[in-house]
Amino acid sequence: MRRLLERSHVPWSRKPVSPVFGLDRGTPIDRHYISAFLAANAAAISGAILEFADDTYFGRYAAPGSTLAIFHGAPGNASATIVGDLGSADFLAGCPQRFDCIICTQVLQFIYPFHQATRNLYGMLRPGGVLLLTASGISQISRYDMDRWGDYWRFTSLSLKRLFEETCPDAEVEIEAHGNVLAAVAFLHGLSTEEVGAKALDRRDPDYEVSLCVRCRKPG
Repeated sequence: MRRLLERSHVPWSRKPVSPVFGLDRGTPIDRHYISAFLAANAAAISGAILEFADDTYFGRYAAPGSTLAIFHGAPGNASATIVGDLGSADFLAGCPQRFDCIICTQVLQFIYPFHQATRNLYGMLRPGGVLLLTASGISQISRYDMDRWGDYWRFTSLSLKRLFEETCPDAEVEIEAHGNVLAAVAFLHGLSTEEVGAKALDRRDPDYEVSLCVRCRKPG
C-alpha cells in the first residue's frame, strides 16, 4: 500500500488521500463494482424503471424505449418525479407494483428503518420485476449524507441474505460481495479505480466485503 500511495504522488499519512471517496481523483472504487454489477444485469433494465437521485445508470444501461421515474427522499431535487420517505410504512400507497426494474444504488445505508425500506422497494415491483440494489460493506462515513439525513448502516452478505429472507420471502435473490484487503484499504484512503487498477480490485476475498450487490426478482 505504501508503494501504491507513492505511485499516486501522495505522502504516507494518517489522513486519507481523499475525504470524498476518491471522486476528486477519478472513479471511486465502489462505483467500479456497482457499474460492473449493473452491466452484468443490463438485460433486466428495461420497461418502467425507477432510479434514485438522478438518471446516471438509466442513461448508461437502460434498453431503448424504457421509461424513467426518479426518486428522492427529500424536497429540492428538480429531477425527482417521486419524493417521499422510503422507510415509511405508508409509502407504498402512492406507487404499488409500478416498476419493472428498480435501480437502488447506495441508498439503504442512509435509511434507519431499512427493513421497511426493503419491503417498500419490493412492493413497488411488478410481478416479474427486478430490484438491483447495492450497499456499502467496508466504507468511510459519507459526511454529506450524515449531516443531512443520516448515515446509519454497513452490511455484509449474510446480513443482506437475512434481510431479504425476512422482507421478501418469495423472491429469487442473488447476492454478490466484491472486494479484497487492498481494495478495502485503498477505498478507505480515497484512492481511485484508475490508481489501483481494475485487475487488483476484481480479485475477491470473502473476508473483505467492500461492496454488496443484490439482484432480487419478484415471481410472476
